[in-house]
Amino acid sequence: MGGDPVADKSGFLCMYMSNHPDTLVSYVRYWGKVSAQVSSAKMTAIDTKGMTLTYQTKGSTETKEVRVEFEPPLLGYEEVKPRLMGMKAEAEEELGMTRAPQITSFRYSPKFMTTIVAMTFLTYCTLAQSLASSEYAPFFVPGNTILSYLPSWSLQFSWGMVAFCHGFESLYVLYLCKKHRTGFFVGAQYVLAALMLGFPVISDMRKQVQDARIDSIMKGK
Repeated sequence: MGGDPVADKSGFLCMYMSNHPDTLVSYVRYWGKVSAQVSSAKMTAIDTKGMTLTYQTKGSTETKEVRVEFEPPLLGYEEVKPRLMGMKAEAEEELGMTRAPQITSFRYSPKFMTTIVAMTFLTYCTLAQSLASSEYAPFFVPGNTILSYLPSWSLQFSWGMVAFCHGFESLYVLYLCKKHRTGFFVGAQYVLAALMLGFPVISDMRKQVQDARIDSIMKGK
């Protein structure tokens, strides 16, 4: 079994990050969830699963330690730089040190397709039940066959779960749109997409935000 590719270069990475003390402090405060006034911080170890940081707070000489886990874990050494850059940008945004990147366009993601298929199937089954006695009944025979094996309340329960989950997810997307200054038109697209498709929209929007953060850092903004 091979070793951890990031842990193998932990010494070099810790030495490199020692040149960025402000970044390490932001890691401790935001990702390490340390509410005290952190005066200094140091990275002592890093691997694919997370990094270990030591820090001191203002007015104290005691050194404390915090472990920050990577979610998801790094797949290899090449992921270290973009992950740390993204974490730095998010920490500084949440701590009020920098402004969140702006999202100016709505983008479709292939991730949406799974939910689109699921929602289409749910709609088909619902129509199958309501149009079972109409001239369109033959088209809905497969749907009604499926429903015959399910409890009578299954459709109502499914739509209730969709309304509950997608409703809360669309509110979170609205928050993200406001935070990242999408504007009305782009924001409306994201909120409506979240109402219809739910979590995949959140996932892709956060990925777009992460890409914008890294792009901003690479341009030196």
